[in-house]
Amino acid sequence: MSGPRYRRILLKLSGEAFAGGNEFGLDPATFTRLAEEVVQVSQSGVQIGIVIGGGNIVRGAALSEMGVDRVTGDNAGMLATLINCLCMQDALEKHGAYTRMMSAIQIQQVAELFIRRRAIRHLEKKRIVLFAAGTGNPYFTTDSAATLRAIETGCDILLKATNVDGVYDKDPNKSKDAKRYEHLTYTEAINRQLKVMDTSAIALCRENNMPIRVFNLNVPGNLVRAATGENIGTLVTGE
Repeated sequence: MSGPRYRRILLKLSGEAFAGGNEFGLDPATFTRLAEEVVQVSQSGVQIGIVIGGGNIVRGAALSEMGVDRVTGDNAGMLATLINCLCMQDALEKHGAYTRMMSAIQIQQVAELFIRRRAIRHLEKKRIVLFAAGTGNPYFTTDSAATLRAIETGCDILLKATNVDGVYDKDPNKSKDAKRYEHLTYTEAINRQLKVMDTSAIALCRENNMPIRVFNLNVPGNLVRAATGENIGTLVTGE
């Protein structure tokens, strides 16, 4: 791979990706494949933080629609992210990486409590840091958590991995004439109601000038390409 463009990145992975081809559950092969790419990027000198969703296990919003209290459902979703982070941590360490898992809620038997300065120190020591349990608060998505951690730890870019090759004006899985954007501004993404990330996350990126690159997680090598600054997917910036 070519030399890294970024010093420090935040990688946002959807929980659904870890189900493999299934609707729910955990697919070990997916963890292994992604771990190989993450380690490859880390070994190139890039410092990496990771936020993983929990949708392959439970979604707080879905539980709420079924009658579960919203706060209870969101707390269950936060615990689901911990399970995914544990599995990802195991896969990374099997590939020789040094890792730390930091949680937004106290669960000291399996993860450190998130402390900003300690997280930055872990990153400086080339440890891959997995940020679990979202923001630790209900009503906030893991998109918001990824944005918050990227800003707090001084990342150069937020890389959002999805199941499509960028941001489209409509669902490319349903519309053959869907148009993919190579570049968007934060304001365009919000005003056009494009599903880059949730609105509060994009607004936070806009306020702090945190660029977002959306790319296809399912194409082998794409993470490496994104980390080296290759123009893949869609870039969202202030201009």
